[in-house]
Amino acid sequence: MTKYAIQPAMKTFTLNDLEKRVAARAKTSAKESYTRALLDQGVDACAKKLGEEAIETTIAAVSESRKRLISETADMLYHLMVVLKARGVTLAQVEAELGRRTAQSGHAEKASRPRRRTGK
Repeated sequence: MTKYAIQPAMKTFTLNDLEKRVAARAKTSAKESYTRALLDQGVDACAKKLGEEAIETTIAAVSESRKRLISETADMLYHLMVVLKARGVTLAQVEAELGRRTAQSGHAEKASRPRRRTGK
């Protein structure tokens, strides 16, 4: 039996809980942990998987059931947390950035960002 036996769903489960779970599983072997196996493939592979999950979430939002959207969103959030772990970014850092952005309206915040060059 693995040390990650299936447990009943928690009454509340936060993104902080997910971040802790990703961090704990990152410390195990790839044989025991899908998270570790993803991280061992590098940031590019983790980001590619996140992109796939984002597309699946988008499709579910537009043309699938609410239940499917919830499921795909959970997958996407998990893979986002893996990418953040791979890059050494914490949820607290992302939350701080969100907090900084709420100091002004969404339109004003977006207008204040430097424009990215797209090569076009």
